[in-house]
Amino acid sequence: MRISETKAIVTGAASGLGAAAARALCAGEAAVTILDRDAERGMALAAEIGAGFQPVDVTDESSVAQAIGEAVAQMGGLTACINCAGIATAERVLGRNGPHALESFRRTVEINLIGSFNVLRLAAAEMANNDHEADGCRGVIVNTASIAAFDGQKGQAAYAASKGAVAAMTLPLARDLANLRIRVMAIAPGVFRTPMLEGLGQEVMDGLAADVPNPPRLGDPAEYAALVCHIIENCYLNGEVIRLDGALRMR
Repeated sequence: MRISETKAIVTGAASGLGAAAARALCAGEAAVTILDRDAERGMALAAEIGAGFQPVDVTDESSVAQAIGEAVAQMGGLTACINCAGIATAERVLGRNGPHALESFRRTVEINLIGSFNVLRLAAAEMANNDHEADGCRGVIVNTASIAAFDGQKGQAAYAASKGAVAAMTLPLARDLANLRIRVMAIAPGVFRTPMLEGLGQEVMDGLAADVPNPPRLGDPAEYAALVCHIIENCYLNGEVIRLDGALRMR
């Protein structure tokens, strides 16, 4: 697979890691459709980088089906699905206000895990209609996990559970789709400079950056995007979770 021949959807691409992936793919002359709930920011980025845009709620089956259908019609097919839509929840199992809210736990899993699965299963159904590439591949799916899947912190029960499940389903997904020649990978980012992290303030970001062994800084979303592009083009990458964290091990 070549970036210039790729037809990709990127969820959660109105900002952060998804926006960086969409930028990199468009820069490589791929056809890209941004899928996001934030129509204003999504449409603005799409216009800036030459991508399409479709509003979507990743947890809603009909919303995703419609968005993918429109994207396929506009791009003339689908060969890559990059799942970046997600939320972070900071809440202890038992805090000052009592037990962890069940609704916030459910919502985190619903968006991060079920939303990713909802999108990828419908994307895979479209990819199955593709002709084989020269390397025998029909498509590739890249999900976004997190190092919290392995090194979850205090207050991250919901987030770590959702991202741990994203990591855990990578291999069975790859095995399920192997006969269709659709690859499935996951990236587990460390601490990256995204709007979600910037909302915590500079002091918190500086503290997180200081814990990264090498290079001792926050990750650049462009580095995530570069890995996405490499995964698309390297057809022997399949069924694996790649940590992208500067050797950070949270404690």
